[in-house]
Amino acid sequence: MSEKGKYASGTENRRFVWKEIVWPLILELDSVAFTLEQYQKKRDAVCAEFDVSLTVASRGIASLLQKNILYKEKHLYSIHYRLIPYMRLRADCDYATAIREVRTK
Repeated sequence: MSEKGKYASGTENRRFVWKEIVWPLILELDSVAFTLEQYQKKRDAVCAEFDVSLTVASRGIASLLQKNILYKEKHLYSIHYRLIPYMRLRADCDYATAIREVRTK
């Protein structure tokens, strides 16, 4: 079995971080933003639960920033404004939905 290419693993990291860490954190906090400390606490718990390295999570969040799903200002992360209605409805917003909303003009 061959290893995944860098694009496939990048997408996998993004999907994992969005599904297991970022979106649940947004819903828990009921806020469009979270602090670096809140993210780290959630990340550590999820990585321990799934036995995933912190490197995967750090690559995943960096990738979400690069795709403009998340924005960072100092120690505060926030979601793209087009994802706010999903948060308000407490809807399941998977990675595919998030990326589609962010890319829709």
